[in-house]
Amino acid sequence: MGFFGILEDKKLSHVPGTVILNEKVADSENPTAALKHGSGKDSHIILVPQPSDDPNDPLNWSDTRKLIIVLIVGLGTILNAATIGPLLNAGLYTISLDFHTSIGKITLISGYQLLVAGASGPIVCACSRKWGKRPCFLFSTLFALIGTIVGSATNSYNGLLAARIIQGASISAYESIVIAIIGDLYFVHQRGLFTSGMQFLLGGISNFSSVLAGPITANLGWKYLFHILIAFVGTQTILLFFFCPETAYRREAQYNIDEIVNEGAAEKGVETQVELSENTDANLPSIQTIATTRTSIPALKTFWQRTAIFSGSYSDENFLQLIIAPFAVCTNIAVLWVVVVSGTITATYVAQAFVLAQIFTLPPYNLDASGIGYLSLGPFIGGLIASIFWAFMLDPMIRWATTKNKGVYEPEYRLLAMASALLTGIGLMAFGVMAENHITYYATATVHGIALFGVICATVSTSAYALDAYRSMSNEIFIAGMVFKNFLFYGFSYFVNDWTARDGPAQVFYVFGGVALFLTLTTPIVFIWGKRYRSVWHRHNLLEKFNIRTHSEL
Repeated sequence: MGFFGILEDKKLSHVPGTVILNEKVADSENPTAALKHGSGKDSHIILVPQPSDDPNDPLNWSDTRKLIIVLIVGLGTILNAATIGPLLNAGLYTISLDFHTSIGKITLISGYQLLVAGASGPIVCACSRKWGKRPCFLFSTLFALIGTIVGSATNSYNGLLAARIIQGASISAYESIVIAIIGDLYFVHQRGLFTSGMQFLLGGISNFSSVLAGPITANLGWKYLFHILIAFVGTQTILLFFFCPETAYRREAQYNIDEIVNEGAAEKGVETQVELSENTDANLPSIQTIATTRTSIPALKTFWQRTAIFSGSYSDENFLQLIIAPFAVCTNIAVLWVVVVSGTITATYVAQAFVLAQIFTLPPYNLDASGIGYLSLGPFIGGLIASIFWAFMLDPMIRWATTKNKGVYEPEYRLLAMASALLTGIGLMAFGVMAENHITYYATATVHGIALFGVICATVSTSAYALDAYRSMSNEIFIAGMVFKNFLFYGFSYFVNDWTARDGPAQVFYVFGGVALFLTLTTPIVFIWGKRYRSVWHRHNLLEKFNIRTHSEL
């Protein structure tokens, strides 16, 4: 049994995803000597995956270039995923008065937008695998720009609906493959900081956008939301084109040292079994392969070569198979758990945004659009605290767990952060009770922030686990999660407002809070049996049986 009760596998001597990360405390020394290591204080850390000698390999790029790419794509995430979706939330009541319709019907406009975002996900997934992420980001940003221009010029309900639907096509890339960018650029021991940051942009910044959107709607009118957004989206489009080259890279299999598998003693009929920390031969094939198969080193691409929209094909698979893949990966039970848990917990939190205007524009609160926007300061601060906390604690936490496990890293250690996700259910229930009993909005904003703290913990933990445990299909996992989440949002837009009006916020958020708590409490099952299931999946991979190939994002 491994550290913290993780059950060891009895079939494979090396389960994919398990790696020797810290050779200082590992039982084996020689097998890691030929592998590339980190520098400075990380000199004892083995780089996973191993970078090639190609200067065009994103893992070999300078820290400055990597950071520039993350910042620009992060800005796109703020605009396309975190701002466009909740852009109208603070002004739902105001817009409903302008169009002489109900809040529910205005909410449904955003629902259709999210439906488009979810439906376009598999296409984005297939395109990102076939032609890389850069064209997906560029075309997504273009849809955002066109939709925003339409929204700034419309004066009708149908015009606003059209604008939001066009904008919806810009969301999926920035909600899914943006996380996979981290895997393209950074090694296992570096991902926690950047994964936390991206999850904050996806979850926390959406609340800050409402803080700004509320006063703009109240003082200038809701159309100015689109006017102002045009300038930001246009700027990001230019930066994206010139300074964000393609990060997808065809890396030879021998560099993926966490995926090399030696059949264990049990597979060959031998009674004894050697654990990875004691198996000094577990990684030898990767070392020999790396040392003996190097070819000529390609030349570094020029600046203008890096600005090409299309840089070649990254998959030889049939395009239809690529579209099916995000659904097929859910045959993996652990992946299905990641998709359902992260998507549902996020959706229960988003339900709060749907009802804010409905609850707080009425007596005794009587808030205008500015006031509704300011309510989002609570979840913004909660998300910020969670993101900062896990940005600095997630990687040190797994290093600590790895040290306790004799230098062997298990992806399940990422799930330790799920303990904090219990705050989502607590915050949702408290929000419902306080809103039902007209408790001061300072208190409701606080528990709203507590709920988002838990959501960030859940999304950071599950996304990091998916990257490390099943990285060969990480692209499809994030697309599947995005599709599931947005379809839930779309479904909620049909009934959450009416349900709240009929039964009150307490009952609504008791249900949502209970669902979030239940899903979080299923984590120990995946944590304890996760390694054994990774072995089962490798030996009985359903995707291989159906000849469906997935794509690693590392």
